[in-house]
Amino acid sequence: MPLNVEDKKAIVADVGAQLAAAQTVVLAEYRGIPVEQLTKLRASARDQGVYLRVLKNTLARRATQGTQFEPLADSMVGPLIYGISADPIASAKVLQNFAKTQDQLIIKAGLYNGKLLDVAGVKALATIPSRDELLSQLLGVMLAPVSAMARVLGAVAAQKAAGAPAPTAAPVAEAAAPVAAVEAAAEPAANPDAGTAANVETPAAE
Repeated sequence: MPLNVEDKKAIVADVGAQLAAAQTVVLAEYRGIPVEQLTKLRASARDQGVYLRVLKNTLARRATQGTQFEPLADSMVGPLIYGISADPIASAKVLQNFAKTQDQLIIKAGLYNGKLLDVAGVKALATIPSRDELLSQLLGVMLAPVSAMARVLGAVAAQKAAGAPAPTAAPVAEAAAPVAAVEAAAEPAANPDAGTAANVETPAAE
């Protein structure tokens, strides 16, 4: 069913609202992908806070007009699905990870922080650990000294019970050493806002 003027205005307004809070937009051609696979892609996007939508390119151009994403207009050709995220990495990661198993999904272009990205640029962005991944790594390193201390205390208790000399706590200091480095690595990724939910409407592409 063709979109009427009011429908088009509503779509442009909705996409424009997402772009206003976004740091990254990624475009991918989805020609030939089965419906069930697109459903999986949408579910993955939703879980990662990525707004994912198939759009008529004329409406996408209208929505990006006057925004930092306007330079993407020249890449808006063919049946495209748009990934929009406030997280700087999420949209690139979701689409690139899906493309690894579905070669019908072809990354076309992206834009991050006002800079156009070619296919290689989008793939490179997708390899950067997300904020959650960095925090998980940091937590693991921070817990290492606690585990080491528990082992030392357990050994102390056991050796006291046996009447042997108590071991030193050197492993604790060694385990704590990487914490500062991981904290520094996690810092740049801790700022992005939370993403928005994926939109699952699928109008016919131009």
